[in-house]
Amino acid sequence: MDTFSTTAATVSDPAIIEPAVVDGPGVWPASDRRLPGAERPQRIVVIGAGLGGLAAAVRLAARGHDVTLVDKRDQPGGRAYVYRQDGFTFDGGPTVITAPWMLTDLFELAGRRAEDYISLVPVNPFYRIFFHGGEHDGEHFDYTGRSAEMVREIQRISPHESDVDGYLRFVRLTERIFAKGFTELADQPFSSPLDMARVAPDLMRLESYRTVYNLVSKFVKDERVRQVMTFHPLLVGGNPFQTTSIYTLIHYLEREWGVWFAMGGTGSIVDGLVRLFGELGGRIRQGAEVGEIMVDGGKASGVRLTTGEEIRADSVVCNGDVARAYQTLLPASVRRKYTDRRLARMRYSMSLVVIYFGTDRQYRGTDGPELGHHDIILGPRYGGLLKDIFTKKTLSDDFSLYLHVPTLTDPSLAPDGCDAFYVLSPVPHLGGKIDWATAAKPYRDRIMGFLEDNYLPDLSRHLVTEHMIDPRHFDTELNSYLGSAFSVEPILTQSAWFRPHNRSEELPNLFFAGAGTHPGAGMPGVLSSAKIVDDLIAADDRGERGSDSWQDLAAGRLGRLMDRTLNR
Repeated sequence: MDTFSTTAATVSDPAIIEPAVVDGPGVWPASDRRLPGAERPQRIVVIGAGLGGLAAAVRLAARGHDVTLVDKRDQPGGRAYVYRQDGFTFDGGPTVITAPWMLTDLFELAGRRAEDYISLVPVNPFYRIFFHGGEHDGEHFDYTGRSAEMVREIQRISPHESDVDGYLRFVRLTERIFAKGFTELADQPFSSPLDMARVAPDLMRLESYRTVYNLVSKFVKDERVRQVMTFHPLLVGGNPFQTTSIYTLIHYLEREWGVWFAMGGTGSIVDGLVRLFGELGGRIRQGAEVGEIMVDGGKASGVRLTTGEEIRADSVVCNGDVARAYQTLLPASVRRKYTDRRLARMRYSMSLVVIYFGTDRQYRGTDGPELGHHDIILGPRYGGLLKDIFTKKTLSDDFSLYLHVPTLTDPSLAPDGCDAFYVLSPVPHLGGKIDWATAAKPYRDRIMGFLEDNYLPDLSRHLVTEHMIDPRHFDTELNSYLGSAFSVEPILTQSAWFRPHNRSEELPNLFFAGAGTHPGAGMPGVLSSAKIVDDLIAADDRGERGSDSWQDLAAGRLGRLMDRTLNR
């Protein structure tokens, strides 16, 4: 794999090698370049204009297919919706950009230059992690991509000398995990249990049966260092104490290619993809909610909107929530695997409370902590809080937060002299039976009061605009099962082949892109799912899909056996 140029660290330990990039762009992994055209162009409907749906639509349109993208909301983006109010611009969802080449690929494969559509800039530190409560209250850790800086931070907060060596050994392991879990497998469809069987030995050798927290704890002893090295699954809807350790590959991904921000916000990426899709001949229809995926002769034949309008198609790509799509868009008569009972037994990610707010002053550390672009605020009950959220599904008195301050990088997102913020709190999904009609306002007040007392002095006096969403938003506006923010939870038994497939197991020409299918949530995950869908449709176009060989028949029996075993 081509990477940025590598430079040795200027520290005494010869084992420390700097990552390939931190401060700016170099050579990213080679892109797909121009996609070959389809031999038999299809009429394709894409449901949902989230990043996964837009990426799939761009890829398919670049091949010459006749693509119509339909979306229920008044503007594209899905979870990457943009709120504009009182002169402020707030990204509604994803803000952490990794694997930047996956975005630039989408433009290059259509023969365009990405820099003509989007502008990405590096963020450093990647995250400023604050510890709140207990004996270390107010301390912070700057998480970066440079080994020398990470070693200094670990030495500063950990009393265990072995933690530095443990960290360096952990980094070397994550390179191997990345090579297998991302480079080799993230854009493969896992359509057959034989695909899983082929990679299972490698995954076992990499200890994928361990959780993220369990694996990290093998290498470092200090609890704060463990928290710093294990919070990443929360960014894709997982509990570090339950998520498979394959997700530690995020460490290597960030270390090698950095964390980035799109000038203008993530919404500028949406705008760039919409513009590109239009230039490729694609059509996008906002305010067009799908009420049903039509089925004819055992195949998807198009979609019926809630208005009654029918749009015929040769293939359908769904970027909506997988569980909700199976539950509400497909007739029960074709749902052999994903019945209501099966969907109810699956595990789903937590939900979120997100508050978007603007202030008439800027916070630059003169009368409070100096904030970073991405701030993680960890409370004293790391494991206990996550158990409350994921297992007990109760709303705790304490919380951990993600605080986003994009105006540190792009002042244009707020009026002159002002700051734009976004604070996110993980909370249980709607399976927790919390009455958000009564709980939302007090919970909001506690979060904002906490920020005012500890990070944003006089916040209530300087607050000039605000918008808030809670699990009800994910349920009703984003059509997410149980109001989960990241769809299917990323545990080992819901990963790869065990996750809902990119090609529907109910209808051969129905495909899924987005957080709930393989490989999972997060921007790299949904962009990979779009590539898988494009590859599957291209294989169909070339006539490469068969389903009646003895291997396929055996795989089908094996798959049914594995299903029964895992879902007893």
